[in-house]
Amino acid sequence: MTPRTSPATASATGQGPSSPGKVVAAAFIGTALEWYDFFLFGTTAAIVFAPLFFPGSDPVASTVSAFLSFSAAFVARPVGAVIFGHVGDKYGRRGALVATVMLMGAASTLMGLLPTYATAGVVAPILLTLLRAVQGVATGGEWGGATLMAIEYAPAKRRGMYAALVQLGSPVGTLLSTGAITLVSLLPKADFMSWGWRVPFIASIILVGVALWLRWNVEETPEFQELKAGEGTKKAPVIELFRTAPGRLGIGVCTYLVGNAGFFILTTFMISYVTRVLGLPSSVILTAMTIGAVAQMVMTVVAGRLADRFGAARVGIIGYSIFIALAFPIFWLVDTKDPALIVVAMVLAFGPCAITYAIIGALIERLFPSEVKYTGMGLSANLSAVVAGFMPALATVFLTISGNASWGPALLLVVIGLISLGGAIATSKVPATSAVPAASKVHAVGS
Repeated sequence: MTPRTSPATASATGQGPSSPGKVVAAAFIGTALEWYDFFLFGTTAAIVFAPLFFPGSDPVASTVSAFLSFSAAFVARPVGAVIFGHVGDKYGRRGALVATVMLMGAASTLMGLLPTYATAGVVAPILLTLLRAVQGVATGGEWGGATLMAIEYAPAKRRGMYAALVQLGSPVGTLLSTGAITLVSLLPKADFMSWGWRVPFIASIILVGVALWLRWNVEETPEFQELKAGEGTKKAPVIELFRTAPGRLGIGVCTYLVGNAGFFILTTFMISYVTRVLGLPSSVILTAMTIGAVAQMVMTVVAGRLADRFGAARVGIIGYSIFIALAFPIFWLVDTKDPALIVVAMVLAFGPCAITYAIIGALIERLFPSEVKYTGMGLSANLSAVVAGFMPALATVFLTISGNASWGPALLLVVIGLISLGGAIATSKVPATSAVPAASKVHAVGS
């Protein structure tokens, strides 16, 4: 690992380092608001966008179309990882993170102003899909940079906790988005479908302004300042990454798969399953997810502490094993149609299963050297997101094949869990690197 900048070095660069608490707060709040915007689309895909932007006589086809539009962001996320990874690895972490939050806020606000299919015809779903892709570009540059900034400012023995605190942005974003949609869904249905659903999207511009102010007032990380003043940055970080560390990147992608693919089956697909197949009001699953997000917040902090004490790899392997074991029971509980048991299911889905998400930053950060770390972490998360983006639609297909029996999507969760478990085991066996390793050495550990 590149040594931390001394006060003298920081002074020479013209910047003193921010306090770790200030940095992690800026990373967490910005990430929470980015995820709020990103999750709003998933929360409303089945209950709003399907009928308003993808109308049709077949509700299944309409839902799948909305989920495919949802997938556009995931296809675009690797593009964002490359663009903002280049900026973050070459020019600095802070500038990239300011840009991601601005881009996300603009896309989400414009979504709230879009005309529907009834007003604009085919133009409406096209514009919705394009804006969803812009959201994906912004998200693609967000996670790697926010997590990296927190880790690079963290005390040496608290990197697991600092990385986990950034991950709190996901459940907080879930709480904000589901809470906002739950509130506006209390309106008469006609008002909700006409204008109520737009309010949470338009309001995002205010929230993003807060995140932008926080990030603008955080100095560049000492580790990046040291890199730039010493060995120097790479001209093309993404090319350097693929030239020297493709095996480590592959391991990172597999390890992150549960955090993306599993999550969107348990959220976006689950909303559709509960409302369309089980015939329950959307408030039942949204309330359960809100409670589940609270459980995720608690487990995230616990897992971060455990990662610092026992190692992120060991905690991750246990977490993926728990995820696999709970896949079928979660769906069995939801199938009861009992609101209380559905809450239990979402607490299990967002709680114990969140162990893997809490420690993922500390787990894969060690795979990549400083000069390509932003790009490597971003692509690990967002190449897995390309697969994840199609998971709600694929889970719907599996559900149809299984005759609307939940064993179809549950089996899909198990497969995803096994892939990530293999990635975590491989990560634990790869030695941490502080400089770009020789290509031959990296290929030996994972290409």
